[in-house]
Amino acid sequence: MPFREINSKMVEATVVPGQKMYSQRGAMLAYRGDVSFTPNMQGGQGGLASMIGRRVANEATPLMTVEGSGTVMFGHGGHHIQVIALAGDTLYVEADRLLAFDGTLQQSTMFMGSQGGVMGMVRGQVTGQGLFTTSLKGHGSVAVMAHGGVIELPITPGRDVHVDPQAYVAHHGDVRNKLSTALGWRDMVGRGSGEAFQLELSGNGAVYVQASEEKL
Repeated sequence: MPFREINSKMVEATVVPGQKMYSQRGAMLAYRGDVSFTPNMQGGQGGLASMIGRRVANEATPLMTVEGSGTVMFGHGGHHIQVIALAGDTLYVEADRLLAFDGTLQQSTMFMGSQGGVMGMVRGQVTGQGLFTTSLKGHGSVAVMAHGGVIELPITPGRDVHVDPQAYVAHHGDVRNKLSTALGWRDMVGRGSGEAFQLELSGNGAVYVQASEEKL
């Protein structure tokens, strides 16, 4: 179910009978046709386990199930919207950045500590990014939100990408991440800049970076 970009802050999706899609509650701007919107209590395709994982981390983002026949326009908070197409791969994205996605995609929750060990957990505490990150896998489209424009940076073996954690939006592929710092601990005392920490991504895939360090 591809999204049609109306402008940088609005997308339109075609809803067809027998196919569900999910969106963040409150993201519907307008619709045409016979379309229904139902609060989703099961965490999307990931089911109860996905929902529990996010609630344990206090990161549950309310979703609604969209189904029927018609077209729906989505947007939220005037944020920039980036549409990402998946062809069997997995997208990792912060739950609160999800605007809408195909119901065919398998949703689950990944504990960031499993990628980078203790440093993965430190990332969540220090940068404000979640310890739990939503993953979406399969064939379909995902609309994510960000401040300003979004750029896709390729990650290839031997060419790691370093991202300000506050500018991180999502990533996909066989990618490992860890928190690193360009400054010594002594130099960091008294500094509040998020640039003291960097999210280092390595492997083979891509990372999406927003044009701002502002959180949603």
